[in-house]
Amino acid sequence: MKSVICLSFLLLLLLLLLSPLSSAALWLPSNAKFPSLQAEKLIRELNLFPKESINIVDRYDSAPIGPRIVERRFKFPDLADSSVSAEDLGHHAGYYKIEHSHAARMFYFFFESRNNKKDPVVIWLTGGPGCSSELAMFYENGPFTISKNLSLVWNEYGWDKVSNLLYVDQPIGTGYSFSSDKRDIRHNEDGVSNDLYDFLQAFFTEHPQFARNDFYITGESYAGHYIPAFAARVHRGNKAKEGIHINLKGFAIGNGLTNPEIQYKAYTDYALDMGIIKKSDYDRINKVLPVCETAIKLCGTDGTISCMASYYVCSTIFSSIMAIAGDINYYDLRKKCEGNLCYDFSNMEQFLNQKTVREALGVGDIDFVSCSPTVYQAMLVDWMRNLEVGIPALLEDGIQLLVYAGEYDLICNWLGNSRWVHAMEWAGQKEFVSSPEVPFAVDGSEAGTLKSYGSLSFLKVHDAGHMVPMDQPKASLEMLKRWTRGSLYGTTEEPENLVSSM
Repeated sequence: MKSVICLSFLLLLLLLLLSPLSSAALWLPSNAKFPSLQAEKLIRELNLFPKESINIVDRYDSAPIGPRIVERRFKFPDLADSSVSAEDLGHHAGYYKIEHSHAARMFYFFFESRNNKKDPVVIWLTGGPGCSSELAMFYENGPFTISKNLSLVWNEYGWDKVSNLLYVDQPIGTGYSFSSDKRDIRHNEDGVSNDLYDFLQAFFTEHPQFARNDFYITGESYAGHYIPAFAARVHRGNKAKEGIHINLKGFAIGNGLTNPEIQYKAYTDYALDMGIIKKSDYDRINKVLPVCETAIKLCGTDGTISCMASYYVCSTIFSSIMAIAGDINYYDLRKKCEGNLCYDFSNMEQFLNQKTVREALGVGDIDFVSCSPTVYQAMLVDWMRNLEVGIPALLEDGIQLLVYAGEYDLICNWLGNSRWVHAMEWAGQKEFVSSPEVPFAVDGSEAGTLKSYGSLSFLKVHDAGHMVPMDQPKASLEMLKRWTRGSLYGTTEEPENLVSSM
């Protein structure tokens, strides 16, 4: 009852702040009460048009099911070089049945390293929430990029040059992942991380030769929630000897949302520093910060209704900034959006919906849901929860964390990420805070600034927005290579590229 009264007070206070009669009036978008419209807006800004809102199928008639695992080696059609065989490529795609789900099957791509199969296994998780990891696979750090005629071209800076690379469509219902039971739609990180842990157990059962390799978790944006929860779940499973031991060495968050209380407070500071808003705007918008902060504290780490309330309250901060910013691309302030279009990722949908591609992957008639508005809405109760709380224990057990951020991203800006990383209480906090900031040099040029102590590193990446591997592919590959080899400070030799001649 007490929490309901507190929430009612917060919402009343918010309405007063939003009133035109108030000198603190903020801009609330007309669709603020309809998260589905906000999800649709996100999808349209990327020029994506998924046929379905989520992959919950009524029947398995046309779905690729059968044994516990359905996997095949594959070779994409329209690959620029067709002389190499599927066996030589070492590319896999398929489904695993998620053991502790009701009826979920999770789809993935696995690309063996172009260099050495003993390279680390790196899993990538795209955020959204609800966007397919194929977005990163084709536009950021995967083995290929898609040309205008929908043929595939080798990516010179694909992360498979230094790792065995996994992309997973998650949460359930995203991408090609599907279920026949709506109870498999996830609403929190317990559900998401348990599914991913079950996925890994199935993957390493099928590929035991890779279970001995070092394992790293990576991703960006809303994956700032997924990644710490998943890392904690893997570490907990290892300690409890639940199944196959996963050789977890580290986790990396790129331009992520991890600690909303600190990150939402950084919006106005970042916007003012970048010249997006004026000091008068800054003072006006900041009047809602105490309400936002109180709402997030009520949400905590496991709230439900309180977390929804904090989402609505705190969203007015970002919405007010964007009302002033106009057509600025909030993923990259150097760019502008044209109408509803901020990026054009439509080639991905066209490519993956081709009959020849679907046959190569063995996905049957399952739709490709590039971004799922249903998953987005389902995860709203999770949005304002603080996922930083589980990180200190991982750091103190020697699990490495790299937080990196492109300097021109507004929505998950480097300033908010730097602040939560510095504020995090762990055994090495004092030493990390006092450690020097040094240049992150690539080929003799400063590609960013780096701060590191013990298990924790923070990297601000120059000339990059929200999607660092897309904007700075060479620097991001070097970042991954150095980090997984133990030293972000040092330089490493280029590995032999066994398929560079393709």
